[in-house]
Amino acid sequence: MKSLFHNLIALLLIVAVPGLETAIAQQNQPEDSTARTRNTLTTASRHMVAAAHPDAVRAGLEMLRQGGSATDAAIAVQLVLNLVEPQSSGIGGGAFMLHFDAATRDTVAYDGRETAPSLATADLFLTEAGAPMRFGDAAVGGRAVGTPGTVALLATAHANHGKLPWPDLFAPAIRLAEEGFTVGPRLAAMLAGPRAARLKTFAATRAYFFPGGTPLEAGVRKTNPEFARTLHAIAEHGPDAFYTGDIASDIVNAVRSAPGNPGLLSAADLATYEVIRRAPVCHGYRAYRICGMGLPSSGGLTVGQILGMLTSFDLRALGVDDLQSWHLLAEASKLAFADRNRYMADADFVPVPAEGLLAPEYLIKRAKLIRRETSILPPVVHGLPPGVPQPEPAADTQSGRPGTSHIAIVDADGNAISMTTTIEGAFGSQLMVRGFLLNNELTDFSFAPTRDGQPVANRVEPRKRPRSSMAPSIVFNADGSLRLVVGSPGGSRIIGYVAKTLIATLDWGLDIQAAIDLGHMVNRNGVTDLEADTSATKLKPKLEALGHTVRVRDLNSGLHGIEIVDGVLRGGADPRREGLALGD
Repeated sequence: MKSLFHNLIALLLIVAVPGLETAIAQQNQPEDSTARTRNTLTTASRHMVAAAHPDAVRAGLEMLRQGGSATDAAIAVQLVLNLVEPQSSGIGGGAFMLHFDAATRDTVAYDGRETAPSLATADLFLTEAGAPMRFGDAAVGGRAVGTPGTVALLATAHANHGKLPWPDLFAPAIRLAEEGFTVGPRLAAMLAGPRAARLKTFAATRAYFFPGGTPLEAGVRKTNPEFARTLHAIAEHGPDAFYTGDIASDIVNAVRSAPGNPGLLSAADLATYEVIRRAPVCHGYRAYRICGMGLPSSGGLTVGQILGMLTSFDLRALGVDDLQSWHLLAEASKLAFADRNRYMADADFVPVPAEGLLAPEYLIKRAKLIRRETSILPPVVHGLPPGVPQPEPAADTQSGRPGTSHIAIVDADGNAISMTTTIEGAFGSQLMVRGFLLNNELTDFSFAPTRDGQPVANRVEPRKRPRSSMAPSIVFNADGSLRLVVGSPGGSRIIGYVAKTLIATLDWGLDIQAAIDLGHMVNRNGVTDLEADTSATKLKPKLEALGHTVRVRDLNSGLHGIEIVDGVLRGGADPRREGLALGD
C-alpha cells in the first residue's frame, strides 16, 4: 500500500506541476558535472525500458503494454537494435543477461557469449613470424568470428521467463525492416568516418551501407528485406532456423570464404552451441547487494573488486566534488585491473581464483596500498588472492572494442533485465550475412598465447569463450528489494563506467540520470583518462599534482539504467548516444 501511495502521489505531481520531471532530474546534481546537454530523468509507476535507440525502446514498451515480461521486452529491443544500431549488437554476436524474478527473488545469469571454433588453435592471431597480429588485420574478415550466441540466449530466456508468444516478439523489428527505419546521426557519422574503408571490404556490407557508392545519411529511410526474411524464419521455426539449415550454411560460407582473412567456424560449431546458465557474481557494498556477470566476463568481478576496496573509504562523506573521491576510485581501479589482467578468463577452461578475488580480507589488504596523498605508479603489480593457481598465468592486457549496447528493463511484476549485448568492435567483422553483421569477438582473446614462457589464461582454445568486460548489474536494498538496474558498452572501460555510476547513485546520492551524465574518469592500470568536454577535465591539474599521468579524451559510454525509489521507476539514458528511457 505504501508503494502504491507513493506511485499515485508521484503521478499526480507530474501531471499537476509543469516541469516537475526536469526539476527531479536536476535534484542532487553536482554543480558542474558536465557541459553536455542532459536528458530528462524519466519516471513511471508500472514498467520501463531504457536502451540505445528510440525505436528499440518503443518496441520493448509495446511488448510490456501487451502484458509481456521483461524478457519479452528485451527480445523485441534486441531485434530492433540489430536493425537500427547494427554497428553495436545483433543476432550475429553474443550477450550476457541478468534476470531478476520478483516472485522468487532469484537472480540468474545467462551466458550467451560467442565461442571459439572447434578448429581454433592458440596461434590463431600470430603472424607467420610468430608475432601477434595487428588488430585491424585480425578483426576484419572471418578469422575473428566466434559462434554467435545471442539468438540462443534470447530463446533460452524466453523459454524460462517469457509470457507472450515467441513470434509476437519479432513483429516490431520485422515491421521496421520491411517498411523502413530512419537512419540516425550516430550510424551516419560512423559510416562517414575512418571505418568506411573497412566496411567497403566486402560486397554485401558495401551494398547495404553505401548504396550507389555513398554512405547512408542521417534522416533517410532504410529498409532491410533480407533481415526481415531472416527474422521471419527464426520467428516461425525458433533458434534452429539460425543454428542449422540455410542461414547457418550462409554464415559458415561467409566466414570461411572471407577474402584475405578466412575463419574456421563450422556448421558443427553452430549446431552444438549452448547457452550456459550461471550463478551471478554477488557481493555486498555498504548496505546494498550488487549482482553482476561472472566469468567469462571480468565485469562483475572487477567492479566488485573496485567497490570492495572502496568500502575502506567514506565516499559518501567526501561527495562527488571532492578530488579524493576521484583519486581513490582511480587507485582502486588500477589495483583491480592488475588482478583482472592476470587471472580472469573463461573459468570452464582455466583455474581462476574468483572467490579469493572478492574475499573481504584480501580487498582490505589491497586497499591498504592506496595512499591519499600520492598516486601509485602504474602498472600496479597484481595481488595474491586466496586460491591462486600454480603455476600463475601470465598477464594479458588485451582490451575490448566498444561495439556494444546495453538494455535495462523492469516489468509490471517487478521482474528486471540487465543485458549487455555486442558484436565486439564497431560493425564487428564487417561481414554481412542475411541482413545482419557477424561479430569479431575472438579478438577479445589474448593474441599472444604465452608471455615469458608462461601460458596466458585468456589464450585461444577450441570452444572457449573470450574474456569480456561487460558488466550488466542489478543492485538490491538491504531488504532484498530491487534498487537499480544498469550497464554500459565501452570495451574494457565498461568496468569504470559502471563502477562510477554505482558510486554516484549509492554513495553520492545522484539520481540515475545525473549519475549517467557525470563526466567519466577511467583508469585501467595505466593512464588516468578524463572525459573531454565535461567538468571531469577540471580534475586534470589536481590529479597530476598527486602523480597521475592524465589524458583528456572522448569516453563514449552508453549507460542505461533504471532505479526504484519509493516505488517509483526512474530511468536514465546516456546523452552520449541516441537512447532514452520510457515507461508507463
